[in-house]
Amino acid sequence: MIRAALAALFFFCAAAEARDAVVAKRFMVAAAHPLAVDAGYAVLERGGSALDAAIAVQAMLGLVEPESSGIGGGAFLLYWSAADKTLRTYDGRESAPAAARAERFAGLDFADAAASGLSVGVPGVLRMLEAAHQHHGRLAWRELFGAAISASEQGFAVSPRLHALLEGERFLRQDAAARAVYYDDAGRARTFLTNPQYAATLRLVAAQGADSFYRGAVAADIVRAVRAHRRPGDLTREDLAAYRALERAPVCAPYRVWRICSMGPPSAGGIAVLQILGLMQRVGAERAPAQSAAALHFFAEAAKLAFADRARYGADPDFLPVPVSRLLSNAYLDQRAKLIGERALRSVPVRESEAVGTSHLSIVDAQGNALAMTTTVESSFGSRIMVRGFLLNNELTDFDFSPTGANRVAPGKRPRSSMAPVLVFAPDGSLHMALGSPGGPMIINYVAKTLLATLGWGLELPSAVALPNFGARAAATVIEKGSTYEAFIPALQKRGHAIEMLPLTSGLHGFERIGDGWRGAADPRREGIARGE
Repeated sequence: MIRAALAALFFFCAAAEARDAVVAKRFMVAAAHPLAVDAGYAVLERGGSALDAAIAVQAMLGLVEPESSGIGGGAFLLYWSAADKTLRTYDGRESAPAAARAERFAGLDFADAAASGLSVGVPGVLRMLEAAHQHHGRLAWRELFGAAISASEQGFAVSPRLHALLEGERFLRQDAAARAVYYDDAGRARTFLTNPQYAATLRLVAAQGADSFYRGAVAADIVRAVRAHRRPGDLTREDLAAYRALERAPVCAPYRVWRICSMGPPSAGGIAVLQILGLMQRVGAERAPAQSAAALHFFAEAAKLAFADRARYGADPDFLPVPVSRLLSNAYLDQRAKLIGERALRSVPVRESEAVGTSHLSIVDAQGNALAMTTTVESSFGSRIMVRGFLLNNELTDFDFSPTGANRVAPGKRPRSSMAPVLVFAPDGSLHMALGSPGGPMIINYVAKTLLATLGWGLELPSAVALPNFGARAAATVIEKGSTYEAFIPALQKRGHAIEMLPLTSGLHGFERIGDGWRGAADPRREGIARGE
C-alpha cells in the first residue's frame, strides 16, 4: 500500500526534470525537507559550522520527515575540515543488544520482524553528532535545537509525501503514542501536526547533552517501550549507556582525475560505489554513448559484481575483517572486470527491498568546511514504536536473517549498511562535491549513477540527480518505472538482461564547486531543496 501511494505521488511519465539550479558563494544546505534546510541555513547565517547546521537539520528532520530519520536512528558522517585539509568519518550506526543472538529473526518475515521490539538497535545518531560537535562545532550545542523545538510546539503542515506514507502505513496506528501524534480520532492521517513531547525531549537533549538520552528517564522509557511490545525485544538500559560513536577510516579511490571518498565498514555502500566506478573504467564503458543502452549494460554488470562482494564480505569490522584494500585494489578490479562482457551476467538473487526510512544532507559552511551525512531509521517509520515524541529504528533487520555469514546478528554488532555519503576531491586536493541518497541497497546505484553522470558524462549535478535511476543488485537489471530509460529495455533484453521496472524514488542531495561558489541539487522525486547564500 505504501509503495502504491508513493508511486501515485511520484510517478514519472518521462525523466524527472532538474529543478532550477541553486548557486551560492558562501554556504549551502541541501536536505530532504524545506523546514530542515531553513533550520540549517539559519545556523550557518549565525556563523555556525557545517556540523552545527547538520545538528539543526537532523533535529528538524526527525519532526517533519519521521518516516526517514530521527534521534531514534543512526547515521554515517563524512566531515571535511578546510583549514587543515583533513577528512574524518564518524560511525553512528545502531548496535545490537548484548542479549542478541544469531537466530533472532528465525521464522519471521521481514514485515513482522521490522514492526517489533526485536528490530530495535541502540540508536547512534545523537552520540555521533555530539562526538563530531566536540571537534567541529562552533556554536554551543544548546543553541542548535531551537528551530525544531518551535516547529514541534507551533506545528507544521504535513507534506504530501508524509501524508501518503501515513495513509498507507500498516503498523504505525497500532502504537498508541504514534497514533495520537499522526492520526485523528477517525484514524485519518493528520494534515497539520504538533509534537510537544518531541519538543520536550529536544529541550532535555539541548540542555544536558546526549547523556540525557542514553541514561536516565529517556533510556528507561526506550527500554520499557521495546520490552512491552507485542513482539518484545531485549534492549536494556546497560546497552544504551554502553553505546559509543566511533571514528573510522574513510574509503577512497581514484576515478579519472578525481579522488572519491566515502564511509567504510560497517557500511558496504562506499566500497560498492567505488568498485562500480572502477569497473566501469576498466571495461571501457565510458566509450559507450552517455545515457545509452550500452552504458546501462556496463553499469548494471559492474553493480552485480559489487553487490556480490557486498553480500560476501560486508560486515562490522570489529567482528570480522573486511578486506577493504583488496576489494579496491587494481589487481582485484582488473580481475573482476574480465567477467564483464557484451552479455548480461547471471547471479544469485539477494533478499533485499528498497527502504524508505533514510535521508541525506549535504552542507558547506562559509569557511569551506563540508559534510555528507546519511541518516536512517531503516524502514519507513522504523520499528513503528514511539517514545517521547520520536520513533525508534528497526535497524537490526539489516542483519542477515540466516544465522550464518559475515552479516549475522551478534551481541553489540553493527549491521551492514548500503549508505554511501560521498565527498569528491579535485586533482589539487580541494573539495569538489558532496553527495548522498536514501534508498536501501539501491543507494549504491543512485550515488554511483550520479557520480558517473557528473564526473564521467559531464552533466551538471542537478541534471545528473534528475536522470532516471537504473542499476542492479543481483540477477535483475532495474530501471525507473515510467522514465525515458524504458526505451532501452529491448536492447538490454537482447544482451540477456532480466528487467525489473520499479519506482526507484531516490533522494539525492548534494552540491558541487563552480568557480568560487557552489551549485546545489535536490532530488525532484522528493520534497527536499537546496538553499545557500
